[in-house]
Amino acid sequence: MLHRTCIVLISLLSSFSPLCGAMLNLTLPGAHPSPELVAQEVHRRVNASISRRQTLQISQKDQSTECFTGNPIDDCWKCDPDWANNRQRLADCAIGFGQYAMGGKNGEYYIVTDSSDDDAVTPRPGTLRYAVIQTEPLWIVFPSNMLIKLSQELIFNSYKTLDGRGANVHIVGGGCITLQYISNVIIHNVHIHHCVESGNANVRSSPTHFGYRTISDGDGISIFGSKDIWIDHCSLSHCKDGLIDAVMGSTGITISNNFFSHHNEVMLLGHSDDYLPDSGMQVTIAFNHFGQKLVQRMPRCRRGYIHVVNNDFTQWEMYAIGGSGNPTINSQGNRYTAPSNRNAKEVTKRVETGEGEWKGWNWRSEGDVLVNGAFFVASGQGVEVKYEKAYSVEPKSAELIQQLTWHSGVLGVGGRYLFIYLFIYFTLDNNIVGMWSRGPDDAEIGSATPTKMPLSMLIAFSCFVCLYTFML
Repeated sequence: MLHRTCIVLISLLSSFSPLCGAMLNLTLPGAHPSPELVAQEVHRRVNASISRRQTLQISQKDQSTECFTGNPIDDCWKCDPDWANNRQRLADCAIGFGQYAMGGKNGEYYIVTDSSDDDAVTPRPGTLRYAVIQTEPLWIVFPSNMLIKLSQELIFNSYKTLDGRGANVHIVGGGCITLQYISNVIIHNVHIHHCVESGNANVRSSPTHFGYRTISDGDGISIFGSKDIWIDHCSLSHCKDGLIDAVMGSTGITISNNFFSHHNEVMLLGHSDDYLPDSGMQVTIAFNHFGQKLVQRMPRCRRGYIHVVNNDFTQWEMYAIGGSGNPTINSQGNRYTAPSNRNAKEVTKRVETGEGEWKGWNWRSEGDVLVNGAFFVASGQGVEVKYEKAYSVEPKSAELIQQLTWHSGVLGVGGRYLFIYLFIYFTLDNNIVGMWSRGPDDAEIGSATPTKMPLSMLIAFSCFVCLYTFML
């Protein structure tokens, strides 16, 4: 409540004073006073990882573990052969504006043993809902593959890590994930899809509070008035509204290594053109793959500073990056592949804004790879020095982008290919991707033993893969 009051107060004050509006980026909690330095640090980390890959003589064994990829996030934890017993190391691996997200670091491990979600007011211990509403830091893990069908919004409390490594975890259903007026959340390696509207019901948000919720939008992940958030290696598709939305003064966000597909309005950053607290929004979008059957909003920005770096945009139907309300968009080292539609070649779109207004907005393209007729309409004057500080990795080649985004989405079986994974999910019961950590009292959570696939199933699966690939 206090957080909400502060946001409303700042909005009212800034409406009366142009000076207050100019200072919003400095006064909002969590906003970095020099976003260009954060962008520069992202490139320093990428350069270091790429140099390490190029100079080290990588053995065949190292290559098989997918270590030293040049992706600084992945190299930070995957190069540890005992990563599964050092899971919380992941919290030190974020880059960009969300790098301070601690998640459940230094907290106990919570093992999700019950995939049900029958009661949004009194969740059972062992369920995911019971874990995310607790007040203490928790590192949430899964001992086996799970399909969690939510009955209502899954409302998180602060200092939580959702760590799906070692299992294939799907979250679907009512409302999906809501991060509202909280901080320090990491969501890693889960599938989020087919999220629908929910609400007109009571939902618990902490051990001591539940309240009535109106109808939700049906976002995959809704970030509302929150800060220090990191979303990494998730696969998102087929939601009612947005796949990821961040609004109402949210800031300090990194969205990295994700795979987006099969959706219309992919990502919204900013509540409205007139909502001044979103001027302090700072978001890093890095190493993601924007894949098949996407239409628009990758992202659609209102106000704030958005750093779009080293992503692979392989499909859109209307546009890739859009905005209104004078956001700063720093696009560096991305690969934009335009669709065949001759009327949809432009990467950018100024939404419902005349050129006389948007020509002063700071939208820059540095080192981007433009494919199949794609073009980026830059704007702003006198900002070259500002962007020179944050200049991206050289040279920007299509090969580099492919290398950095090759493992986007959920790691392991089904990372990018949702329908292929669903076939496996309903035919194999065991955890089939990697080993598991030990809990806080050093009791073994579990080990992954692959299930042997019968020959008939293998043949059917191969045919399914061929058919699906052909349909793409």
